[in-house]
Amino acid sequence: MAGVRIVTDSSCDLSAEEAAALDIEIVPLTIRFGADEYTDGQDLSVERFYELMAASDALPETAAPSPGSFEAAFRRQADAGADAVVCINISAELSATMQSAQNAARALEGELDVRVIDSRSITMGLGTQVLLAARAAADGSSVDEVTELVGSLRRRTRVMGVLDTLENLKKGGRIGGAQALLGSMLSIKPCIDISSGKVEEASKQRTRKKSLQWLRDQALGQGRPEHLSIVHAQAGDVDDMVALLTPTVPRDEIRVGLIGPVIGTHTGRGTVGACFLVPE
Repeated sequence: MAGVRIVTDSSCDLSAEEAAALDIEIVPLTIRFGADEYTDGQDLSVERFYELMAASDALPETAAPSPGSFEAAFRRQADAGADAVVCINISAELSATMQSAQNAARALEGELDVRVIDSRSITMGLGTQVLLAARAAADGSSVDEVTELVGSLRRRTRVMGVLDTLENLKKGGRIGGAQALLGSMLSIKPCIDISSGKVEEASKQRTRKKSLQWLRDQALGQGRPEHLSIVHAQAGDVDDMVALLTPTVPRDEIRVGLIGPVIGTHTGRGTVGACFLVPE
């Protein structure tokens, strides 16, 4: 059926089922453990990724998809009958993925209307934008309407997290404005805000319990959050985080999911994040 189709990258942390239900195509990043290279979500599951990371002394590395991977995805959508594609990607501040998508879109100029949008977000901050864009497209919205929708969602998207350690961010060079946390990283639980599209220091908490309470306060502090997702990197206390929220947000309105390899590489195990839209 002709219309608008949505393409994204594998940092969105959507499940294969969620993507398939709305015909969303996910272009995978690659993950390298030393000489071993894996394609995110294809030959590397989230569970296997965390097993490998636990067993590895070196930090894994992530690599953006090639422009050719995006071009092939856009052509598949055209072959399936799409007359326009909206491609929503991980923050350009954190990855070269946007650049690859833009290069691919330029290669198709005159053949297919491709709009490449920087989500300025990660994990389910990006995933929520993608899901809502795909629902709008499925309901018959035009490419301009979908593009405008994503712009409005982007302004309302918030992503915050509490880490067990800053070691992965430090080694991976993604520490950004959280640099100041390094000096005291042994005595604090670092809290970060990625709502601007880059990693910024948000708070320092003395205990894990206090850091989760801080995260709850961020999620609930700007009015009732919409499309709330709690994402985690095999955190044993994720249920505690959900329990802090359920007096305000019913459990069936909270999506809980694993942080995938792309983001998990940089945040490390034990991370808990909250991704949500602030009310309009």
